[in-house]
Amino acid sequence: MTEPSRLIVLAGPTAVGKGTVAADVRRRHPEVWLSVSATTRAPRPGEVNGVHYWFVSDDEFDAMVAQGELLEWAVVHKAARYGTPRGPVDAALTAGQPAMLEIDLQGARQVRENMPEAVLVFLKPPSWDELVRRLVGRGTESEAERERRLETARAELAAESEFDVTIVNHEVHAAAEQLVALMVGPVSNRSD
Repeated sequence: MTEPSRLIVLAGPTAVGKGTVAADVRRRHPEVWLSVSATTRAPRPGEVNGVHYWFVSDDEFDAMVAQGELLEWAVVHKAARYGTPRGPVDAALTAGQPAMLEIDLQGARQVRENMPEAVLVFLKPPSWDELVRRLVGRGTESEAERERRLETARAELAAESEFDVTIVNHEVHAAAEQLVALMVGPVSNRSD
């Protein structure tokens, strides 16, 4: 029988590059299973249903919550809801696949409660100024949305100590390789 795998939970402030790092893992390490979250927000340009997120209606999300189908879920940026479908996570871990969730801070806290054996990884920006530059550079949010996300990011940065490991996202490939190494190697609290 295959040994169950370790679940890595990647979280950090908005615009730190979680999605970019996760995409790099997906591209360079096809053996790693990455969860696809469900969300009630509208797709951004270029996002594909079932690849980037499962885009669902509020009613569909309510049904998933009521039926216990989500490992975690939260309202993010005081707007849309996001959640991790539980079944695919359990199946990947049982099959022994290296597995990773890319979620927000609230979700990471719920995973800690529901799966205490998961390794929580905090992805940190090199500096506050760099985080602001990345958020503004995306050009996908209105000014009001950027301000809301920056307010959220300040609170999220203060939660770093709740995580098992911190990785500073100086460079995407290096951060992705550190994540993959955590899936198979020993876990020690380190910050780069």
